[in-house]
Amino acid sequence: MKAEEFFKNDLFAANAGIELIEIREGYGKTQLTITANHLNAGGRTQGGAIFTLADLALAAAANSHGTLAFSLSSNITFVRSSGIGDTLTAEARERYMGRSTGYYQVDVTNQENELIATFESSVFRKKEQVPFTLA
Repeated sequence: MKAEEFFKNDLFAANAGIELIEIREGYGKTQLTITANHLNAGGRTQGGAIFTLADLALAAAANSHGTLAFSLSSNITFVRSSGIGDTLTAEARERYMGRSTGYYQVDVTNQENELIATFESSVFRKKEQVPFTLA
């Protein structure tokens, strides 16, 4: 199984329109084009949509080592708003990999490479193997 197939099983992200663009060891990249369905009552991109975009990038990066990983803690800071027609990209980068834990930072940017949000997360790695390889 390819990684992209595995992550299509994240139905919440898939139903939101989020796509996995790239995965390699310690790195994940996702993308979402904002539609009216992603807006909050104020007409801006709903924070949950941005969080989910970042979370899928995190999942790709954290699971890229071959063992199942789950978030222990995540924190997001929104620095700029976005709206309909914007294409948001989340890039997760591994900053620490221990025996059973890891730490990741994710930048969410728009199509003009402006920072929209920063996301940090720590993960716990299970002993279970993921059903995909990066090769």
